[in-house]
Amino acid sequence: MSQATFHSAASRRAFLRQASAFAGLGVAAPLGLNLAAMGSASAQTAGDYKAIVCLFMNGGNDGLNMVLPTDADSWAAYTATRNQAPDSIALLAPGAPPTASAAAGSPTRLGGVLPISPISSQGRTFALHPSMAAARDLFAAGRLAVLPNIGTLVKPTSKADLKLVSFPRPAALFSHNDQQSTWQALSPEGASLGWGGRIADMLLANNSQPIFSAVSAGGNAVFLTGRQVLPYQIGSRGAVRVGGSGSSLFGSTTATERLRNVMRGGRSTDLIGRDHAAVVARALSAESLIVPALPDIVPAPYGSGGLVAGAADPLLQYDNPLTGAKANNSLAQQLQVVARTIGARGSLGVGRQVFFVSIGGFDTHDDQNRAHADLMAKLSHALSYFDATLGAMGMRNQVTTFTASDFGRSFTSNGDGTDHGWGSHHLVMGGAVRGREFYGKFPQLGLKNAGNNQFDSSPSQLANGVLLPETSVEQLGATLGRWMGVSDGGLADIFPNLKNFDASVRDLKFFG
Repeated sequence: MSQATFHSAASRRAFLRQASAFAGLGVAAPLGLNLAAMGSASAQTAGDYKAIVCLFMNGGNDGLNMVLPTDADSWAAYTATRNQAPDSIALLAPGAPPTASAAAGSPTRLGGVLPISPISSQGRTFALHPSMAAARDLFAAGRLAVLPNIGTLVKPTSKADLKLVSFPRPAALFSHNDQQSTWQALSPEGASLGWGGRIADMLLANNSQPIFSAVSAGGNAVFLTGRQVLPYQIGSRGAVRVGGSGSSLFGSTTATERLRNVMRGGRSTDLIGRDHAAVVARALSAESLIVPALPDIVPAPYGSGGLVAGAADPLLQYDNPLTGAKANNSLAQQLQVVARTIGARGSLGVGRQVFFVSIGGFDTHDDQNRAHADLMAKLSHALSYFDATLGAMGMRNQVTTFTASDFGRSFTSNGDGTDHGWGSHHLVMGGAVRGREFYGKFPQLGLKNAGNNQFDSSPSQLANGVLLPETSVEQLGATLGRWMGVSDGGLADIFPNLKNFDASVRDLKFFG
């Protein structure tokens, strides 16, 4: 068989697989087939598995207290700006011992920030929040990297550009709903297509069960909605079963099946009724596949094993920095069901998946010391749990996890918290990630001008010390999409602003 004939046959087989996949979704195929064929040509013959996991921090994470520059000039600007009354939010320098008698969550109680040593130091020194010891260890092990000063952008933007009214910038900056949507869907609130779902669209040829292409353990998210792909929501303990958690109604399995037949019947003539019936039918179909496929929640590597029924699993508990006691980590529980779903990939017939998990509480206008210390401990523990579980599954190299959030926070303090910002620092984790590195230029931190909140001494900071992003969400998405197998043409379709960035930086190069 000639090379051309081989590719032609492969393309026909991919076309038939995709036609079957779209039929399972109950959508029209022609447009979807064209889009998916454009995006997944490079992955059509791949027999491997890959997944990306979006870990969304709702409310706007204070990246300035998550990843910190500790060189002398940066630290002086940091402490001068954030050490404000009545409740300083300036963390302590590396090496400062924790004081157990200090107020819970206070910088004094936490002790100094935790030094990290990136391969390329950019002539500076860096550290993580004191509650992130597990993340520090992941960084040192080479499976965690930092994406400095990333945010929503239309094109590369300087402070001088922002003085021009006509210069394009993201709509509705500093708005929670709009910026959550822009991070996930590249447009403000009201957007209907997320870039995670669009990536899944492009790679449907890899999945015989397209319903599990995009899975959320963190609630509804536009991030996972594509033109063909719809997000499948799953609970932290597994499938959310239609009609309840049991298999019988009034002790009768026959009654249960009759009820489900009524629910999926779609006798209504109005559009809402028909759509509801279609959604129920889809959920019932998915449930019948995923319930028997998911590995049990208790045994290794997902759980500790040997637990008494109802007992808390220590693997899913973190050290609460406010109480000093162990506490359940809902974010780790979400990642546990993601790991179990990945463990069921063979039974579910999937070769490419996109996941979404979330954690709230990041809108830290006040009481930041307590709230953020607790959130960083949860984040660090959850990442460590997921990394260890994937390692035990032999799946570290196949799964990449990245953090996202509405926006960053202001560099200035409002007394005991921070206000809405723009750029922020984020993390990316996985065995395929070239870890222990920073991908992007870390911003210069300056001092505010006398008498106002401008930061003219820094090219990276706007009023209140808000970070002007150096890297765009679309560069991040394109890097992840390319690793998943989306072609350059497919990436250009998903990320329309990518063309505004120089070709040399469209890939952030954090994959080996």
